[in-house]
Amino acid sequence: MSFGDPNNPYGQPQGQPQQPGYGYPQQGQPQQPGYGYPQQQAGVGGYPAAAPQMPGSAKTARVLLWVIIALQVVYAVYAFSQMGTVDEAVGQSGSGLSGEDAEVVSDFAKGAIAVFAGIALLFAVLGLVLALMFKNGANGVRVCTIVWASFAIVGGLFQLPIGIATLVVAIILIVFAAKGDTAAWFKRPRH
Repeated sequence: MSFGDPNNPYGQPQGQPQQPGYGYPQQGQPQQPGYGYPQQQAGVGGYPAAAPQMPGSAKTARVLLWVIIALQVVYAVYAFSQMGTVDEAVGQSGSGLSGEDAEVVSDFAKGAIAVFAGIALLFAVLGLVLALMFKNGANGVRVCTIVWASFAIVGGLFQLPIGIATLVVAIILIVFAAKGDTAAWFKRPRH
């Protein structure tokens, strides 16, 4: 029997180290790039495996982000639709305002409504940018989402009755965006 015979029933002789060969790792060889991370292990045939899947908490956070965006748009449309009723409300208030004074109050109220509706639309656009960056974004997108949702909570206080839904969804969004597996998704290595 020879030393390297694979059919040797007695195995390798005692005291001699295992010889590197087929199936044994070679010492001192550099690793191939991209194979040191747990998310990118070698797939079939030595090709890189498919990209990792977004965890469920990150997907849920993204859906909640879209829900808040929709609520902001609904609030803006609602606010703009109520601008026509301001003149009637000022006239029926019984405050005894004359024509010019009533017009000033009415214009001020319409301006305030337009500002709040404009802020809601701007807020929806910022959320849209975050939602579109969610899949490929780095950890900064997650942090900005948490800050954005915090402002959504404050904004929800000014947007009643739609603001109640915004408050609840924003709190849940913060919880899902702050979870560990969501943080790991945004901190994953990218090549």
